[in-house]
Amino acid sequence: MDGIADLELLRAHFGTMTTIAAHKVMPRLDRHSRAFIALSPFLVLATTDGDGGVDASPRGDAPGFVAMHDDTTLIIPDRPGNRRVDSFSNIICQPGLGLIFFVPGFNETLRVNGTGRVITDGALLATLEAHGRIPVTGLLVSITEVFFHCGKALIRSKLWDPSRHVARDSFPSLGRIVADQTAVMSVESAEQFVATSYREKLY
Repeated sequence: MDGIADLELLRAHFGTMTTIAAHKVMPRLDRHSRAFIALSPFLVLATTDGDGGVDASPRGDAPGFVAMHDDTTLIIPDRPGNRRVDSFSNIICQPGLGLIFFVPGFNETLRVNGTGRVITDGALLATLEAHGRIPVTGLLVSITEVFFHCGKALIRSKLWDPSRHVARDSFPSLGRIVADQTAVMSVESAEQFVATSYREKLY
């Protein structure tokens, strides 16, 4: 199978980077990126363990759930989950990370790269209270790069087009999937487990 494993060959294959692409990367937040983050209810966090293991994890809450501590620092609250802590484990081993922020209805996204640190600082986390509960853990992101990504991928995928939404009953429920894949409980028990988890672990 043909492929490319050399950086010079890779650049030659794709050609010269456009002027805008070469100059759009910023080392800190500006007013546009700040406004976008304030509108965003959802992001994807990418991390690596430094040994080739990688992980991409969704994070979501009310618009603006990510705090902008200053122009080079973000704080992402950790809401209750399944305690796998894949992202946090990776960050402790290798702090480099990448974020992609989404805003429903916008085809453009915002990419933020930098390093992360797992924090338990009560004063910082108090600013991220939701529904009367303060997170006990958070992710502090030190920004090295910020840039907007054009909307071609979302335009091609028609992600926000309601006519392209897939009927939920056309795909198995998470309870059914858990039961099939783990074989540790019945479908009924798995459905109840998922329902209870959703109710109890939103905040």
